[in-house]
Amino acid sequence: MHVIATAGHVDHGKSTLIRALTGMEPDRWEEERRRGLTIDLGFAWTTLPSGRAVSFVDVPGHQRFLGNTLAGLGPAPVVCFVVAADEGWQAQSSDHRDAVAALGIRHGLIVITKTDRTPGHAALAQARTELAQTGLRDAPAVAVSAVDGVGLTELRATLDEVLAGVPAPEATARVRLWVDRCFTITGAGTVVTGTLSAGTVARGDRLELSGSRSVVVRGLESCGEPCATIGPVARAALNLRGVAGDEVRRGDALLTPDAWPSARVLDVRRATGVALTDAPERLGVHVGTAAVPARLRPFDDDHGRLILDRRLPLVLGDRLVLRDPGSRRVLGGALVLDADPPPLRRRGDSARRAGVLAGMSAEGDVSVEVARRGAVREQHLRRLGLTGTVPEGVRVEGDWWVHRATFAAWQRRLRTALTELHTRDPLADGFTRGAAVDLLGLPDAALLDAVVGDAGLEQARGHVRLASGRDDLGPAEAAIVDLSERLATEPFRAPEAGELAALRLGPRELAAAERAGRVLRLRDGVVLLPSAPALAMRMLARLEQPFTTSAARQALNTTRRVAIPLLEHLDARGWTRRLDGGHREVVRPGESGC
Repeated sequence: MHVIATAGHVDHGKSTLIRALTGMEPDRWEEERRRGLTIDLGFAWTTLPSGRAVSFVDVPGHQRFLGNTLAGLGPAPVVCFVVAADEGWQAQSSDHRDAVAALGIRHGLIVITKTDRTPGHAALAQARTELAQTGLRDAPAVAVSAVDGVGLTELRATLDEVLAGVPAPEATARVRLWVDRCFTITGAGTVVTGTLSAGTVARGDRLELSGSRSVVVRGLESCGEPCATIGPVARAALNLRGVAGDEVRRGDALLTPDAWPSARVLDVRRATGVALTDAPERLGVHVGTAAVPARLRPFDDDHGRLILDRRLPLVLGDRLVLRDPGSRRVLGGALVLDADPPPLRRRGDSARRAGVLAGMSAEGDVSVEVARRGAVREQHLRRLGLTGTVPEGVRVEGDWWVHRATFAAWQRRLRTALTELHTRDPLADGFTRGAAVDLLGLPDAALLDAVVGDAGLEQARGHVRLASGRDDLGPAEAAIVDLSERLATEPFRAPEAGELAALRLGPRELAAAERAGRVLRLRDGVVLLPSAPALAMRMLARLEQPFTTSAARQALNTTRRVAIPLLEHLDARGWTRRLDGGHREVVRPGESGC
């Protein structure tokens, strides 16, 4: 299906034209039919000679209802611009022209109506001139009279030709359906309608309502017919479960879950209309079917920041219509360049940001966005409308895209900080993982493993430290060397507390030596070399099994103060097995130590 919105001045025959093409009444309200004036959006549909199904969104032409007009034009990819032959170009023709230009609509046609009253040559010439700076500058034109049917056959054929040139929409894209109507049907519940411009919706799908509430699609209709699925582009009616009718309004959006950002601050580029520096601070922003008050902070004539009064699911490349809330005129259009912009805190930030935005492509640059953030989840980039392959200068760590220069800076900073820590305190155990994450400002602690692994560092016992090849223990080094030499001669003669004190080896120094793999500490203050357990096992294996504690003490030529903690250590490692209060045995290879 194709969806076409009308545009044009009030009473130029938009609704009459649709009635003539479709045989349906687009005006839904009794007041509209009584006054002959379209107030809200109207809908009708038909099939063209080619077999193409087409649905029309009829918009109001009166200036008082311009907000409703913009809600109809916003999601529509094609416009039928109507100008009456007897009146020619009028004030609201200009408003609708400005809206078409602001939205960047490039597909459509010009229809000169009421040619039964007067020839349409002058009106067409006016329309060509007025639309010359819009996407409809080269649009085909047809002159018709809905009263006597003249030109309707040509109009249907021209519609077919225009629609044949419209790019095919993405049926697999994420869904963003802007709601234009909501009502309640007895026995069915909440029903919303809108134009599905991309993606596919199926019965039973779970969607997000404006990114905050989960709803389920109970049923689907398009052009009055029930459907199991609806693809783009189509007018769709969705029966929703999980939300009451009074909780949905025009301007809400039904979204693919977890696929869209919720944006309140936008950096934009002027697309049409007045310079941003000449626009009022308070604006009305129209996008899709939404109309939201906003505050403008211009950076220069072409770039600025919009702060919306409420969040909307907006991404890179979205087109906005800017409207003066005082005069209610269309001021122009803007293109979203960044739906997740950086904060502006320092003097001169606005000027710097203007320079950055001026150099940005309307299609976005993944490298620039990753570099600005340092690291960003791939899913967040896709939510912002940034897709593609991993560019040069970006490395992937899990679901994070990391700027390589940022990654290298993390490594340098961590190595430098650890080196400075060791210089100040050679006995320090490095940084805890939490401290290292805070030091680097990592967005996810899981990134620390990659930083440490590639930086020649190591992790042990919850700490990040310089690689264990560093043996220097600073002021304690000489004492540890002395102790090691003594234990090399008598491996099981552990020094007494007084001897350790004389060497100035307290708990902190011994802990550092143990972390460096220089000593082994057992309970009750027993200190041996790391090789002592293996040496003890060779000696104990020569004893008659099982053996007593006394026999072990004699074989090791040590005291009970050392033998008991050492044997308990061997038990804990599963090398020996305690049988009763006085006997143990060596666990042979292949046996369980439990």
